Amino acid sequence: MSVPSPSADPTAFDRRAWVTLLVLCGVLFLDGLDVSMVGVALPSIDADLGLSTSTLQWVVSGYVLGYGGLLLLGGRTADLLGRRRVLLVALAVFAAASLLGALVDDGALLIAARFIKGAAAAFTAPAGLSIITTTFHEGPARNRALGIYTATGASGFSLGLVLGGILTTAGWRWTFLLPFPIAVVLLIAAWRLLRPDPPRVAGQGRFDLLGAASVTGAMLALVFGISGAPDAGWTSGRTLGAFALAVILGATFLATERRVAHPLVRLGILRSPTIAGANLAGMAVFACYFGFQFMVTLYMQDLLGWTALETALAFLPAGLLVAFGAPRMGPLATRVGTAPLIAGGLLSFVAGYALFIPIDASPAYPVAILPTMLLLGLGFALTYPAVNMAATSGVADHEQGLASGLVSTSFQLGGAVGLAIVTAVITSGETGASSLLDQLRPGLAVVTGMAVLGLTSVLGAVLAQRRLEARLAAV
Repeated sequence: MSVPSPSADPTAFDRRAWVTLLVLCGVLFLDGLDVSMVGVALPSIDADLGLSTSTLQWVVSGYVLGYGGLLLLGGRTADLLGRRRVLLVALAVFAAASLLGALVDDGALLIAARFIKGAAAAFTAPAGLSIITTTFHEGPARNRALGIYTATGASGFSLGLVLGGILTTAGWRWTFLLPFPIAVVLLIAAWRLLRPDPPRVAGQGRFDLLGAASVTGAMLALVFGISGAPDAGWTSGRTLGAFALAVILGATFLATERRVAHPLVRLGILRSPTIAGANLAGMAVFACYFGFQFMVTLYMQDLLGWTALETALAFLPAGLLVAFGAPRMGPLATRVGTAPLIAGGLLSFVAGYALFIPIDASPAYPVAILPTMLLLGLGFALTYPAVNMAATSGVADHEQGLASGLVSTSFQLGGAVGLAIVTAVITSGETGASSLLDQLRPGLAVVTGMAVLGLTSVLGAVLAQRRLEARLAAV
């Protein structure tokens, strides 16, 4: 189903298109709300449950790994079983996991609940995004829809920061409980308002369960190895074994995708420099930001003594800038293309992280912190919509779930690995004589370096795309 063009305006939506977009924006809003609320509550969770820094990061990483590890399967499932159907089932699981997280009293059970919730989001995210990309024509209409869609996610993240700060003052469990009624309302709305899935075509494909299991296991092993290395030792059997397992499972995944008739990921999709560059950019953006937010939340609450609400308000300008700027990226991408927006956004990230490295123990917020938050907000406003546009461009409708799952996987894989690396860096500097600030500075340098690597890789993909276009034009 595609949006018709009843008028001269190529971005005009009919009522059905607006209803569809509204429901799907609500689902993404919930994802953003949930992630940011829990991030602000981490120090309170630590104080209540007595978790170490390396264990605390698994409250975030558990969600990210469930999310990132199953996104490819989620995208493929949406393509095969029906996007609306998958969205409804996954929303129901998300609601149940939210309730479970609010009730548990043990760190391991909390991490398990977060993993289940992330796994549910791994099915809602590609299902929702692929409904949008198959509903709206590629070009101005889709760019406008994706701009609104990503801005809604940013708005959920921004509101989640404030709500997380407010709710944490009453108890961190409220940050887990609030998504439950929202998910229930969205479930009812999606069931009533989204179009039924078309009949499944016989012989359309099967599930690549070995591919799904191997890629999820590879991610878990990699993050486990990195995050546990400071305690176990980088050359310990546990660490080297985890890395070896990640390599073996990664190789198994690639071999499986090459030989099965219906792969989880058709590897040929990554031959497009535009799609490959978009996925690299998404990985870099989230790798940097997840690590940065984790460190700065600890810095503000444990070192500066700020409350959860004060911490949330410190991050808020970035989220507001994204909410304001992202809806305007669709028309801009139509005029100038996605590559300049992605490159400009990554450059903004590099500058923002670099500005934060000299931070001290008594910062003046307008001078020392606000510039970084504004640069990060600008970076997200430019990159997030543009990455989603680029990653789903030129892809047939029957593979939109794959393309959507692939870019979402890149976001979450980048976030999980980036957070694990940063946690390993800052925990390796934990000594009796070192201050928290001494531990955080190397981590801040690492996220800046990752942003530079992301910018370099994206520029390389742009050059590769231009060379490909030049060769095609010469034929």
